[in-house]
Amino acid sequence: MNVDTKPVTCSAEVDAKGILVVEDDAALARSMQRVLSSAGFEVTLAHDGDEALQRLSLGAFEVILTDIELPKTSGVDLLRIIRAYDLDVPVILMTGSPRLETATEAVQLGALQYLVKPVANATIVDAVRRASRLHKMARIKREALRALGGSSLAAGDLVGLEACFSRALETVHMVYQPLVTPNGGIFGYEALLRSTEPSLATPPALLAAAERLNRLHDLGRRVRTLSAAAFGRAPAGTSLFVNLHTNDLLDAELFEAGSPLSKIADRVVLEVTERATIENVVDINARISVLRYLGYRIAIDDLGAGYAGLTSFAALEPEIVKLDMSLVRDIHNSTVRQRIVGSMVTLCKELEFQVVAEGVERQDGRDTVCKLGCDILQGYFFARPGPPFPELKR
Repeated sequence: MNVDTKPVTCSAEVDAKGILVVEDDAALARSMQRVLSSAGFEVTLAHDGDEALQRLSLGAFEVILTDIELPKTSGVDLLRIIRAYDLDVPVILMTGSPRLETATEAVQLGALQYLVKPVANATIVDAVRRASRLHKMARIKREALRALGGSSLAAGDLVGLEACFSRALETVHMVYQPLVTPNGGIFGYEALLRSTEPSLATPPALLAAAERLNRLHDLGRRVRTLSAAAFGRAPAGTSLFVNLHTNDLLDAELFEAGSPLSKIADRVVLEVTERATIENVVDINARISVLRYLGYRIAIDDLGAGYAGLTSFAALEPEIVKLDMSLVRDIHNSTVRQRIVGSMVTLCKELEFQVVAEGVERQDGRDTVCKLGCDILQGYFFARPGPPFPELKR
């Protein structure tokens, strides 16, 4: 391939016109052009993958109808590349040599339909007409998402998501938010994930994509490497808080003494959220023991908003627990939250856990959690997440 891919577009934002037919058999290509033109479609022909990409670089299409066996590239590979151009355009694959594994892969990658040659003219017209209507529906759905304030650029299939995720992984960077003591000193910084890829603009979206693509380890390693590199410039004596997905506990790289984060393990607190179960992590106790041997401390994150029960406490035996911000926000106005947090803090003290109050946004909220005995505070009242290392509001 000598055609560069361009940034992904969204069909709701471009004027898609016509049908692109990719077929190396010239006579068959002309036949399909006549059939579809007679049905009222504007048809553009391409005879191999390179020519198809050239056509795509000049404009968007309503539907792409492509043979699987093409010179220079396969239709399945072309489908992968197409998703770097357009997240929504329906792709119909055709083949004269049907195989179950090819059909399965095509559907998994987001092909709308898989046709076996020879294909009746009426079948081709019906398939393209249905695909065109579905494309219009995809555009309307994205416009609705935008109008409702949601993300309108989410990928709709695995191959589109894969293209978005790969770009997002390249733009991943970390921002840092301080954790402070009640007297205003800096205890540490939490590394928070960010990406400039618009289709995966939030950490939950990026994590969900990584999970769906089975690439959580790739994302986790990137986060840990970037966090370790930046923390070399952190003030002496401060700790680095790094979030772990429970799946990260199954990644062998996390336990390597020579990994970037392990080299500064004595300054690192690994946060494991209560929002995800750890029941699927085999040998959890042994894994946590290895992390402690390397020098890491363990924190339970989102306490009060995740799974109930004692499983996470028994398995992780944390040094630090972080109260979920939903308990902390506006706590000065809620006697119920004050009672719950007060009870949690008392029990954590008895278990010798340090307690972090997340989501402190006001002076009265700060004063309340301090009175309740929280050891460490975090929130917009002190500083918003920023580059290494943000100024602290005193």
